[in-house]
Amino acid sequence: MIDAATRELVARALAEDLGGGDVTSEATVPAGAEASFRIVQKAPGVPFGLEVVAEAFEQAGAAKLEPLVAEGAWRDEVPADVARGAGPARAILAAERTALNFLGHLSGVATLAARFVRAAGGGTTILDTRKTTPGLRALEKAAVAAGGGKNHRMGLDDAFLIKENHVQVAGGIAKAVEKARASRPELAVEIECRDRDEVVAALAAGADRLLLDNMGTDALAEAVALRNAGAQRPQLEASGGVTLESVAEIAATGVDFISVGALTHSAPALDLSLLVEPAAG
Repeated sequence: MIDAATRELVARALAEDLGGGDVTSEATVPAGAEASFRIVQKAPGVPFGLEVVAEAFEQAGAAKLEPLVAEGAWRDEVPADVARGAGPARAILAAERTALNFLGHLSGVATLAARFVRAAGGGTTILDTRKTTPGLRALEKAAVAAGGGKNHRMGLDDAFLIKENHVQVAGGIAKAVEKARASRPELAVEIECRDRDEVVAALAAGADRLLLDNMGTDALAEAVALRNAGAQRPQLEASGGVTLESVAEIAATGVDFISVGALTHSAPALDLSLLVEPAAG
């Protein structure tokens, strides 16, 4: 279901592309021409974002889009159609690039999330981050979930994440955790740790989750052992420079979560195209 914010986002994207009008279509396509179209997935991956595509065509004045695949499912057999529709040819062409921009990007995010989930091998949850495209966070995080990952914080207001700059200003790890608990006791407290000493301090402070930032696998395994030896068992999240080649080794250390900023800030677009056929007659 498209919400008002996404509807407005699509409208802005269409306006950005159309400007004063599609001069090419206005010059070459008869005003009353009708056409059908299909969207083709040309590379293996996870298609996602068809509701946004449908909204783009609807706002442009084309007929309703008909999805042909279940979103969130990996597809290897390509090329293959993922959706089709029909309507005024000018409207279809006006929405084409905006629709494919959304679909290619969101499908790329879902596809990269699926690749990381597969590479991690199970047992460790792949998380996204707040390193999202401004204005597209909700859609990008939905794409991560479609690819099998999990959403971390949607924003600064739904959980504490105490990082090194907060610790410096607060006066240390223990004080930062104490202040966070006193401020909003109902919220989980996560704190960034960069080495063994900070892990020990965060465990002693009673944080709910430790963000193990840019630690090697030996250091991660030691953090897991320190956590497991204590009475409290906070969750452990590894982060920083995680790649498809390294994620399995990181997962094998025993951490609970691996957060990957690349899911949203560096996902390559999935290769898709739109093919138009003029209506008969």
